[in-house]
Amino acid sequence: MEFDTVWRELRDRAETLGPDEVLVTPGSERPFDCVTAETDRIVVEFVREGAERSLWRDQFQVLFDRLETDADGVSLTDLPAGVEPYVAVMSLSSRYGVDDAGGKFHRAGTSASAESPFRRPAWTARTSAERVRDDAVLLADALEREHVDDPRSVEPASLVDLYVLLSDVQHGADRLRRELGDLLLNYIGPDARLHGRFGSVHRTTRERRRLKDEEAVFDALDEWGIPHSWVTGIDSQKLDVVIAVTDLEERAVYDVDEQVYVQKTAVEEGEKQSRLQGLMDRLAGVETEEAAELRADIRAIEDRIDAVVTAG
Repeated sequence: MEFDTVWRELRDRAETLGPDEVLVTPGSERPFDCVTAETDRIVVEFVREGAERSLWRDQFQVLFDRLETDADGVSLTDLPAGVEPYVAVMSLSSRYGVDDAGGKFHRAGTSASAESPFRRPAWTARTSAERVRDDAVLLADALEREHVDDPRSVEPASLVDLYVLLSDVQHGADRLRRELGDLLLNYIGPDARLHGRFGSVHRTTRERRRLKDEEAVFDALDEWGIPHSWVTGIDSQKLDVVIAVTDLEERAVYDVDEQVYVQKTAVEEGEKQSRLQGLMDRLAGVETEEAAELRADIRAIEDRIDAVVTAG
């Protein structure tokens, strides 16, 4: 197959990429849209940065030639950042495939028909902040609709939805909190405190201990005349290995307490996105006098809080 044929296929598929679809770069997972497909380039726009970039035909041909002559393909983990969008676009062609086990992008033959792994629904390419915001909106809506003050009156299916949303908000918020905390360290010096509207933060240092190897520990004990027997004992990790490979019963060496709890096993992201879009559409259409009064009340409350904070 000549490159001209592949180039026409790439242009056609880039132009028919759905309005609610994006491509994601293999390593950095930067989502981008295909804006236009011209004779000498495909113009893409990176969603989060809002920056356009031209992917040139001759550079696609360089990658085409490499994949034609190298049966192993190219390693996705070693791709330079500038090459990643080229691979994502080329994955739209039925001629190429991805070896998940080996992490390779390679020529898959004319019979390949698997969907590109870098083609995603647009909503799956959300940032951490967007995910937390969306889940928080869904949770607020669910709390408004359900009588959570009396959980026993809530239907089991609704309890499941509340539990899943609470879990998603918690985990998403924790991830985002860690990201923001790392950023804040750049602004807070030792023993310094930084104030915001809703509270304050300060730099905290704590030590985490990691046991040295056995030889170093025993040498330190010998230096102070401390018997090794004072610190030696049963290693639970080694004991677990013994249990796994022998007939020794776990309960013979462990006191086992059984704990029953609920664990989230699946999240219906498509259903969440559908509900979220419905809420957004409803909010966008709220232009009633009551809504205007509510927004005015909220602004008045915020002004009163600011006045109290300033006076304090």
